[in-house]
Amino acid sequence: MTDVLTPDEFEAGLREHAKRYHSEHPFHQRMNDGESTPDEIRGWVANRFYYQVNIPRKDGAILSSCPDREVRRRWVQRIIDHDGTAEGNGGIESWLRLGEGAGLTREEMEDQRHILPGVRFAVDAYVTFTRTKPWVEAVASSLTELFAPDLMANRLAAFERYYTWIDPEALAYFRSRLTQAPRDSEHGLEIVRKHCVTAETQAAALAALSFKCDVLWGMLDAIDQAYGNH
Repeated sequence: MTDVLTPDEFEAGLREHAKRYHSEHPFHQRMNDGESTPDEIRGWVANRFYYQVNIPRKDGAILSSCPDREVRRRWVQRIIDHDGTAEGNGGIESWLRLGEGAGLTREEMEDQRHILPGVRFAVDAYVTFTRTKPWVEAVASSLTELFAPDLMANRLAAFERYYTWIDPEALAYFRSRLTQAPRDSEHGLEIVRKHCVTAETQAAALAALSFKCDVLWGMLDAIDQAYGNH
């Protein structure tokens, strides 16, 4: 029988997943090294948009099954961050502007004509996971945000250095996540540490985070196959 981990051991196990985060994917590393073509960047932005528009849906799924009012009060901020409070603001809008800065039109992003089957399958599987698993496991799956601030900082630096054909103002999404991701990951980690206190719940949380890492990696596998300049 597996022993219960101490809270610090459990957190270390969660953080160990940084080695499986999509920042380690060859496509992502080439992009950060300035080796991506404009077509690759546009393909990545267009497909990643499908993930972006589904973030509020997965957060809504977590809210719908969470019995803790205080958690819901804080978690709802994630939906506000992405959907915005009015036309013209929010993370989804910022991603559309990134696409425009990269040479895509809003129409071709919003009608999803470029979405690859592998990307759609991975994102839909993630939303289904958050709808069908216990809410704490769904929260645990979101803890890839533990690794997001470093990714965003490196991505922003790479885009500003290598992809100067993109208007710097179009990179606003990356800048906003530099502050949002640490706040979100701190809250998610607080929840998971509080509720995962048995061997079974700790194992389930670790498996949930592994699943999310697979979702992000699988998305890049599909994008790399379709657009990668090997």
